[in-house]
Amino acid sequence: MNRLTLLFLLATAPAAFAADDWISLFNGKDFTGWKVGGDQNTFQIKDGALVANGQVAHAFYDGPVNNHDFKNFELMVDVLTAPNSNGGVYFHTEFQDRGFPRKGFEVQVNNTHRDPVKTGSLYHVKDVGIDDIKEIVKDNEWFTEHIVVRDNTVSIKLNGKEVVNWTQPPDWNGGREGSGRVLSHGTIALQGHDPNSTVHYKNIRIKPLP
Repeated sequence: MNRLTLLFLLATAPAAFAADDWISLFNGKDFTGWKVGGDQNTFQIKDGALVANGQVAHAFYDGPVNNHDFKNFELMVDVLTAPNSNGGVYFHTEFQDRGFPRKGFEVQVNNTHRDPVKTGSLYHVKDVGIDDIKEIVKDNEWFTEHIVVRDNTVSIKLNGKEVVNWTQPPDWNGGREGSGRVLSHGTIALQGHDPNSTVHYKNIRIKPLP
């Protein structure tokens, strides 16, 4: 590839692809690349964010990046929660037309909901309590979940502070969540938990890793 061709490709590439290999999965305008399983009214787009409020539903990434199939990656999602809200970010999952995803892992979103499993937990695999997060994340304020999956290890950071680092044991069978909670590959999903929870998700970007 000559220099002129390279400069042309860089100039015409989407900005999301040009910044250190981070790729945006959500355009902030519509549901392009996303497919909702469950109540179709649960997710709305407001002020550049996917907003979940309603009956159980999940927005699954169904777009062209990596053919919506990721194994090793970094994922960053900016999140804002209303008080007493519950949500989550799934990975290594697959589309379901109803219910909570049976495949993959959930990274919890919950600062003040009654569920004792708090934001940043690898849900019911490596749980985080209120004392671990109360100085890091707050309701009605944007925070960032940063999820890194490399082979058999998962790292989860909140606003840059690591709260989970878990390596799947060789004899892991999914734990209390069942056989679907095994590191493999799959897509990303955002959770709409219940009608009393309101969670905003935006700036959803991924960096596939070798």
